[in-house]
Amino acid sequence: MGVREGLLALLACGPRHGYQLKLDFEAATGEVWPINIGQVYTTLQRLERDGLVAGGEADGEGRVVYELTRDGLAETTAWFTTAVDRTVPGRDEVTIKLLLAMVAGVVDPHAVVDTQRVATLTALQDYTRLKSEADPGADVAWLLQVERLVMQADAELRWLDRVEDRLGLYPKRPLGPGAVHPGGPHGAEADTEPGAVQAPTTLGEHHR
Repeated sequence: MGVREGLLALLACGPRHGYQLKLDFEAATGEVWPINIGQVYTTLQRLERDGLVAGGEADGEGRVVYELTRDGLAETTAWFTTAVDRTVPGRDEVTIKLLLAMVAGVVDPHAVVDTQRVATLTALQDYTRLKSEADPGADVAWLLQVERLVMQADAELRWLDRVEDRLGLYPKRPLGPGAVHPGGPHGAEADTEPGAVQAPTTLGEHHR
């Protein structure tokens, strides 16, 4: 989902000015997707240009209140009632890294699996802790976000196990000089390897 669709959805609830849209967007998404106020106003200008929202007069503080047009409501309804297209998978960095490790000869792919497994397991433990601390009655949006992250991390761990099994079926490529092997130098750098999934400390800070 982009900011564009999010703002249209919120304006379907009633007119709002830009800063209120920013606050409402962050609250509705569990406060894990902060948006820049400049991005909000830039998006509103484009929506107004496209005839999807209409801006009224500025209030005493110079804030323009926007409302959804008929075309804007139609587009919002179409967005809600159209399934998200999953036919083109996103570019997942972990997947790309593992696939390229199999051909680059720079690092043993098992080392990439090991490093990522440690990082993903740490993330899973942190997400699970955050889920246990959430108030099911008051933090519905937050809880749904965390549960999604828990499931994604769990799925990634199971996929990494499958990758490791698959790697055992193929002959190993010769590695170049200085290549990293499982149990080698990568182990001490698992927490700082570029592209690794980091523990979600900022996620918890966001919620608090």
